[in-house]
Amino acid sequence: MRIVLCCAGGFSTTMMMEKMKDVIRASKKLNIDDFELEAISADLLADEEGEIDAVLIGPQIAHREEYISSILTPRGVPYAIMDKDTYGKMDGATALKMALIAQRKAQKAKE
Repeated sequence: MRIVLCCAGGFSTTMMMEKMKDVIRASKKLNIDDFELEAISADLLADEEGEIDAVLIGPQIAHREEYISSILTPRGVPYAIMDKDTYGKMDGATALKMALIAQRKAQKAKE
């Protein structure tokens, strides 16, 4: 599963990405080899190639949702905006759940 995290510069989402990786590694059900996580600036999102299973958006760029949606929706890529509490606490478990839920909802919508 490929998850892309977006923020203004990609720096703070890199910390969240590492927290998410820690959660995956500690899980008895998940395998880190099944995940590809990447943190980027929202400005680079349009240049991302390949299949993306879910995008997580940092709360500091929630105001750019319309722009982000205009890139992701035509590609059928689900996304979620992380809330300030999850992001502020660097809660990798909740962020991972948000990505998994967004991806599952998109899959069910296609069925």
